[in-house]
Amino acid sequence: MTWTCATLVAAAVFQTTARAQTSAGDDWKAKAISPVGNPIYFEDPRITSEVRPIFMQHYLPDTFKFDGGSAPLGGDVRVYAIQLRYALTEKLGLIATKDGYIDFNPANTLTPQTGFANLAAGLKYALVDDAARQLIVTPGVTIEIPTGNQDVLQGRGKGEWNVFVSAAKGWDNFHLTGNVGFRIPNDWSQQTVQAHYSLQLDYYVCQYFIPFFVANGYTVLTEGKNELLPGVALNTEMYDLINFGSTKAAGRTMITVGGGARAKVAKNVDLGVAYEAGVTDPVGIFDSRITADVIWRF
Repeated sequence: MTWTCATLVAAAVFQTTARAQTSAGDDWKAKAISPVGNPIYFEDPRITSEVRPIFMQHYLPDTFKFDGGSAPLGGDVRVYAIQLRYALTEKLGLIATKDGYIDFNPANTLTPQTGFANLAAGLKYALVDDAARQLIVTPGVTIEIPTGNQDVLQGRGKGEWNVFVSAAKGWDNFHLTGNVGFRIPNDWSQQTVQAHYSLQLDYYVCQYFIPFFVANGYTVLTEGKNELLPGVALNTEMYDLINFGSTKAAGRTMITVGGGARAKVAKNVDLGVAYEAGVTDPVGIFDSRITADVIWRF
């Protein structure tokens, strides 16, 4: 076979373009960030191997409103947790999304308690991973097992499934990340079915400063028996952390909005912080929340 000058030039152009596309693909994923707010259900669509310590400072409203009345509350809930993710292949990932220790400190009405959270784990698969379009779409599923302490409103029901799809789209330094899913308990009388959805917009200013805006929503689809507080018509759920099995929350949507920033302090280490506030009325038991995390990828 005789290689002509035109053939050699075409081959060189093709190789250069392929390298550029690969570089662009790697670059957009490297600049994208994992969500900080709603860490249990707002899953990163990228397949990674990582350890992620998380701290949440959740502030309770001064007054807790429910159907037919209200009660003074106040105080906070602190959560200390570690998430784990492991890339089984380039497209398939094992995820452990919920565990940890809960420090429940209401100022009024309820008694302060401490205990362990339920455990949740599952799989996700990058169904679409298009470097040229800077697009990734990843469905997944987790199962939450009622292993936690009932003192901190865990360990109830017969388990809960979370079926979700996460996606991210990049435009150079700007990224849009979204997630939608359903929480489906095995016992609908003990816990409620919920839809959850999240949206994050971030912009890569530099390695050490990547600001973002985030919104998270939760819509309750069914009613439970609320055996936790007999006689109280609960018209809210505990967003991502606790599923009360509320009796009067069906059809109610709860929304939080906020913002924060990430910093890529090293090639494989990210730091993140987010502030969220409840914006729906009534806010239920979500006044505001600060979330901080560290991600170590390996």
